[in-house]
Amino acid sequence: MRIASFNVNGIRAALKRGFSDWMETRDCDVIGLQEVRCRPADLPEGAFGDRHVSWAPGSLAGRNGVALLTRTAPAEVRSWGTHLVMTPGETPNLDEVRTGITDRLPAELLPFADEGRYIEVDLADAPVTVACLYLPKGATPDPKDEKSIAKQDRKMTFLAGFREYLATRRQECAAQGRHVLLMGDFNIAHENADLKNWKSNQRNEGFLPEERQWFDTILSPETLVDVVRAQHPDVNGPYSWWSWRGKAFVNDAGWRIDYHLASPELARKAVTAEIDRDPSYAERTSDHAAVVVDYDL
Repeated sequence: MRIASFNVNGIRAALKRGFSDWMETRDCDVIGLQEVRCRPADLPEGAFGDRHVSWAPGSLAGRNGVALLTRTAPAEVRSWGTHLVMTPGETPNLDEVRTGITDRLPAELLPFADEGRYIEVDLADAPVTVACLYLPKGATPDPKDEKSIAKQDRKMTFLAGFREYLATRRQECAAQGRHVLLMGDFNIAHENADLKNWKSNQRNEGFLPEERQWFDTILSPETLVDVVRAQHPDVNGPYSWWSWRGKAFVNDAGWRIDYHLASPELARKAVTAEIDRDPSYAERTSDHAAVVVDYDL
């Protein structure tokens, strides 16, 4: 089963840059998208190809939005805020918006519930629950800038609540005999090997000590495994994000902030893990590259 995570940095822009060709060529069974950044009414026809779509667009126009595209209809779909479920070729119907589940959501996550940051599905053709996450970016805290401090505090609040939520969902899925796969854009590089210029970024958001320590708390051989790092244990990267600015892409001065985190048994079923780095700057579909993993299921 081929599963991909891809921050498309706006589905409409990505479609103009070759997203449909990538989707057809890669022929994934499951695709998790982050930063769809499109209101349902503005979605181009055929944007998601011939896939079943579970989409939490969020309430912030032009921001966020996560979706899971599956070859077969999922058995169940869950989100925190409202979401849409569409069959292949179907256009969004706002009369069929579904309500998310917030009654058991940690209090820290309630302010984020309708921002289009999280959606999960139970696959119908494999005992796997797949979740797609777009984690807040945060900001480098500057004592002279209250907004930057508030923005990073908000990210840390999300992290605290999400750790609790993730532990609960992981345990529930295990009790149901289901593997767990959490994938998406975490906006955090976990280890020194996960960004090229790690020494100069230790005080910047995305590589702050407290963010990296949080990552430590959600990973272990008994809970969740970083699949790409397990497949590439002794390399720098492979990076999944490069700034549009300067020569970051040309010089491969990137960050690895897009992940597949899998329950241990599922992680052991991973056969290959690849980063679909575009051939050139001019051919980039997004500032991120898709993270594609084949699982022997």
